[in-house]
Order: sequence, then structure tokens, then C-alpha cells
Amino acid sequence: MTTQEIAAARAERWAARVALLSTGLLAGTFGYGAVNLVTAFHAVPLDVRLTFHSALMRVNGPVVQPAMAVAAAGSIALAALARGRARAAAVTAGVLVATSFLVTRFGNVPINARIRQWAVTAPPADHAEVLRRREAFNAVRTVTALVAFLLVTWIATRSRAGGRAGQNASAIGVSPLISS
Repeated sequence: MTTQEIAAARAERWAARVALLSTGLLAGTFGYGAVNLVTAFHAVPLDVRLTFHSALMRVNGPVVQPAMAVAAAGSIALAALARGRARAAAVTAGVLVATSFLVTRFGNVPINARIRQWAVTAPPADHAEVLRRREAFNAVRTVTALVAFLLVTWIATRSRAGGRAGQNASAIGVSPLISS
């Protein structure tokens, strides 16, 4: 391997690591919300849900928005550095992360603003339908983030020939447990 090839392989490994960590955090965050928070929201009175939901949204913004940005940047960097099917998978992961962002920005965020108002006033007659729509948006962004994570996981753990004496290495620098 030339020095340039080694540098390119190193850059791809780092991009894979960043994309893997950030898409995993994003999928985990959305997954936790979809499974645990939604279930808890259904188990408490509406006023408790609205109060807690409002407080949760204040602390989520500084966490979720950077996670989405890093996941998108990591997926784009990985797409730029990878080749073949891995590149196509990284591009798809990037599109899925962007979809999660767009669903959040134009679906969840406007509803969250309404929920904050309801917490200090009163929910409208159609509040149950609005909350169902928010949960549907949350399900979409959870699935898109999870599939993005699975794609990046595939890229990061796929076996490929390389290195000295044909050793196998994954994109994150760990040999797979399964050998041929």
C-alpha cells in the first residue's frame, strides 16, 4: 500500500467510526423515545404529559440537533471516502438521516411548540389527533435513524481484503469474528 492509500483507508475508518457512533446515538435516542417515553406518556394524565413533554423538549434540542448534524456529516464523509456498495449504503444512510432531520423540523417541532402552549393554557378539542400525528412523525424518524445506523454498521463491520499478507479488516479497524 502506498502512503496515499494508507491515508485514505485511515480517513475512511475515522469517517466510519464517527458515522457509526452518531447514527447509533441518534437511533438510540429516537428509539428510547418511541418505546419508553411514548408508553409513559400514555400512562399518565394529560396535564402531566404536557408538562413533562415541554420540559423534555427544552433539553432535547441541544442533544438531538448536534447528533443529527454529526450523523449527517459522518455519513456524507463516509460516502465520499467509500467505494462500491459501501458508498451507496453511506449515501442512503445520509439521506435517511436527512429525512429524520426534516421530519423532526417540519413534523415534530411545530407540534412540540403547540404542546408547550397547551401546557400553560389548555389543549384543544383535537389534541388526541395532534398527539397521534406527533407519534407517527416520531415513528418515521425512529425507523429512518435505525436503518441509517444499520447501514453504517454494515459498512463499518464488513470484511474486506487488505493490509499485509491479505489480512481482513473492517472499516473500523477490527477483524470480524467470522472467518472464511
